[in-house]
Amino acid sequence: MSGSGYAILSSARGTRTSGIPPPGDRGAMSTLSQPESNSERGVADVERAKWRATYSATLGQVLATPAADVRDSAERLSGLVRAGLLKFSDLRENPDRFFEAHRLLVNHGFEQGPGFSIRFTVEYNLFAGTVLELGGPAHLAALERMQADGTLGCFALTERLAGVNSGLVVQTTATWLPEEARFLLRTPHDGACKNWISQGLTATKAVVVADLITRGTSRGPHAFLVDLRDAHGNPTPGVVLGDMGEKTTGNDLDNANIRFDDVWLARETLLDRHCDVTPAGDYTHRGGEVLSNMELIGQRLFTGRVAVAQGAHEFRRRLFRRTRSHNDAKPCWAPGGGSHSAKTTVMLSAVPQLRALYAEADASEARMSAFLAAVEAALCNVLRRGERPSAALVEAVAAAKVKAVDEAIDFCHRLRQEVGSYALMAGTGFEHTDFLQCCKFAEGDSRILMMKVARDRVKSVAAAKQAERPVPDGMSPREAAAAAELARGLSASAARGVKPAEAWEEHWVNAYALAAVAIENIVTRWVGGPGAFTQSTWRSQAASKL
Repeated sequence: MSGSGYAILSSARGTRTSGIPPPGDRGAMSTLSQPESNSERGVADVERAKWRATYSATLGQVLATPAADVRDSAERLSGLVRAGLLKFSDLRENPDRFFEAHRLLVNHGFEQGPGFSIRFTVEYNLFAGTVLELGGPAHLAALERMQADGTLGCFALTERLAGVNSGLVVQTTATWLPEEARFLLRTPHDGACKNWISQGLTATKAVVVADLITRGTSRGPHAFLVDLRDAHGNPTPGVVLGDMGEKTTGNDLDNANIRFDDVWLARETLLDRHCDVTPAGDYTHRGGEVLSNMELIGQRLFTGRVAVAQGAHEFRRRLFRRTRSHNDAKPCWAPGGGSHSAKTTVMLSAVPQLRALYAEADASEARMSAFLAAVEAALCNVLRRGERPSAALVEAVAAAKVKAVDEAIDFCHRLRQEVGSYALMAGTGFEHTDFLQCCKFAEGDSRILMMKVARDRVKSVAAAKQAERPVPDGMSPREAAAAAELARGLSASAARGVKPAEAWEEHWVNAYALAAVAIENIVTRWVGGPGAFTQSTWRSQAASKL
């Protein structure tokens, strides 16, 4: 629902990268992000606590009642942006606060569904974050004014025939016409219409990703800061907005399809920190950056993936705690003999199947919490230093997104099966579990991320074989065996003349199985295996302590 699309990104030659400490040195990950002295740590902790209290109180006011409609929801976000408790620039200057703001929002907005939290991350991460990443000085100054005014924006990347499953292919075009000294933004056919753009109907600005064409040559996807509406709130000439319709949850969030019928853009709308187009139509690079402009756009998907993973995890935590508090207070008949009143009564949370599920969920939750915290800390270090994440960190971010979302879906579904009619009641949280479906494809479809992991493992096996190493570096024996089995299958298909893309389709089951093993191995390398988090005993907690 974010309309973000998907990118496969890795470190490029000549680009400074930062990743994770070697295995066994996880302590370095947390200390890197902390102030140096105890006194500085104390001051930082006090300031963080003050901010958290103020921000939480503000969220309590903003979300005190459900939004009446999408415009009410948008106005509330505009006011929150204007308040400046979380600055657009915090993504770069104070990333810890950026991530904490997202976690707090999921908890405060639990009863009302995911619409506002999706709207929030689109505003701060995809829209403002892309301007921060790609914009020049004039764009950054404009972003400050937008914060002061509470201006809402959206991120127009995904298209009907290109998006989360496309690898960031876009067919919308922005052609530089020297004789007009302007870009012409055009949707060439219905398949290129921007699709599922969150906040697209209420936003006045948009970061639009389009194929830049100069002198008849495609320069690939680039980002433009576009006015969707004029000062009176009317769509800009040539901008056609449509409503994606009612959804199963999050209907306080507007999702738009957007068509551009020959929209004229000034030269200054191109986000030009790393590139430029001269008045004559010459395309130039700036700053010696070796990443493509599309890869730079995709940097926002890294922070977005961590935010999505944390959002799914926080939703799962909140649903389990709320359900357990109900189960702890719900009497359940059990055989005991004698009259009905004398029969043994236990609380629902103590029946064997729920007791076992809660114990398993507690251990899984603790492990995932540790992993997400470690990945966030490493990514925050990179953001503060203005560096690009290493390939290892990029893969850990992808693993966090896939694993956290999949675990949340699995455990919430299993919990629903064990609590009977309670799961049908409004206000329990179960009515919003489709939020997790949004998380599945937001900021990079999980299936595509898994396929990338599988492809990388097959390449590693080939490299190890060529170097006569029994097991590729960093792989567990089980992971290496799964990769070798898939590689053999692909080779057998190739021997029959099957094209590579079709061969991967033939062996999709083994590909996803390999990815699952590899992702589990990534989590283990960061925080340890499931056994390290298994609780020896389990007891139900009082609802007041949840």
